[in-house]
Amino acid sequence: MTIQGWDLIVGRDKLNKTHVVEAPAVAPADGEVRLRIESFALTANNVTYAMAGDQLGYWQFFPAPEGWGRIPVWGYGVVEVSRHPDFQPGERFYGYWPMSSHLVAQPRRTPAGFIDDAPHRAPLPPTYNLYQSAPAGGDFEAERSVILFTTSFLLEDFLEESDFHGARSVILTSASSRTAIGLAHRLKAAGKVKVVGLTSPRNQAFVEALGYYDQVVLYDDFEAAPVATPAVLVDFAGDAGLIRRIHERFGDELKYSCLVGLTHWQDFTGGQSEPMPGPAPIFFFAPDRITKRRQDWGPEGFHQRHDAAWRTFAADTGRWLKIQTCQGAEAAKTAYLAVLAGEARPDQGIIVKP
Repeated sequence: MTIQGWDLIVGRDKLNKTHVVEAPAVAPADGEVRLRIESFALTANNVTYAMAGDQLGYWQFFPAPEGWGRIPVWGYGVVEVSRHPDFQPGERFYGYWPMSSHLVAQPRRTPAGFIDDAPHRAPLPPTYNLYQSAPAGGDFEAERSVILFTTSFLLEDFLEESDFHGARSVILTSASSRTAIGLAHRLKAAGKVKVVGLTSPRNQAFVEALGYYDQVVLYDDFEAAPVATPAVLVDFAGDAGLIRRIHERFGDELKYSCLVGLTHWQDFTGGQSEPMPGPAPIFFFAPDRITKRRQDWGPEGFHQRHDAAWRTFAADTGRWLKIQTCQGAEAAKTAYLAVLAGEARPDQGIIVKP
């Protein structure tokens, strides 16, 4: 029986150029499995993957025709066909997928799931090649996909390890983005610094109602807002002009400048044309931090700490997050373009079921 599949590909040099490629699902070879992608989330993080696709290798995970790319997403997949003795149809996993209906993998069993040993993925960060067993019926499954809490957890751990570089305030741009929300929750719970969120008038009420930020400031009001110094910047927006404004306001009172996301991708320049006051911005690459903490704490210790923090955070998401589900390739394309254009509401988590 032939199973029809599809891939949603985007222009690597023009992210709003999209094309749905329909074709029969690829049959696995010996040692391979074909997974049916059950669901995946579309968030601002996927825009970051696309914008940093060449710089950080995100385009290399799932090859596409010349000039096109397959943006990675997080979600769940089920083994549909197996030609590997260690894997059976019906096994379910959480991990890193293309915006597609299927993925053919070369799995190697691990205690927690499997690693995709496909040769083209071998040089890439191993964190993204890990797939975790995920039997159906787990708690907060949709929330796990739409909130990349692991990055929030790692950022707070990274800042706390340095005692927040001596800062009294941590400033988060794009304060309504879910990775920023996760970090704000962690910082607020720790209570060691003042948590300052920068946002737009459209999202102000939402961000204030979260209760995770000690201070919420509109972008246009930032220069005049009273912010305790010294300060640290964690940027989720990727707006070069905004980053420069923050650096110019604080100068040497800005003790660290951390770049995480690109929610304002249209304003991203790929770098600063002129030097700025204060510290040079440094990109935070979560896989490197995962590797360090797995070495420090051991894999089991890492998961225990992470999962305890996730459960605390996830238990509160029902207060401010609503999951919206859509189905099929055309719905995925529409949802992707809405996220790319910044039209998705901060209280809306988008799940695609291929």
